[in-house]
Parts: sequence; structure tokens; C-alpha cells
Amino acid sequence: MAKLKCNDYGFECDFVVEGEIDMVLEKFGQHTDEEHGIDYSKESLMQFILRKS
Repeated sequence: MAKLKCNDYGFECDFVVEGEIDMVLEKFGQHTDEEHGIDYSKESLMQFILRKS
């Protein structure tokens, strides 16, 4: 299980996604692209998850 929250990465946003790593990477990446205009690579998002572990 993995969990990413926008406000952990400097956004004033309540978006949270939790679940299997592949789904979390997809949903968080899609959200940050559409809502915040930032297109993170899956590798970058994986680093976010690894740093929180």
C-alpha cells in the first residue's frame, strides 16, 4: 500500500490517494497534471513514495 497527499508536496490541496503503488502513481500524477499543471514522471512519484517509507 502507498499513500500520497498533495499538501505533503507544497500544494494547498486536500487531494489524497491511497492504494496499490501503480494506481497511486497513476492517480496522483493525473491529479497534479490536471489540477496543478505539473507533469511528474512515474519515477519521480516513486521517489516520493520511497522517501516517505
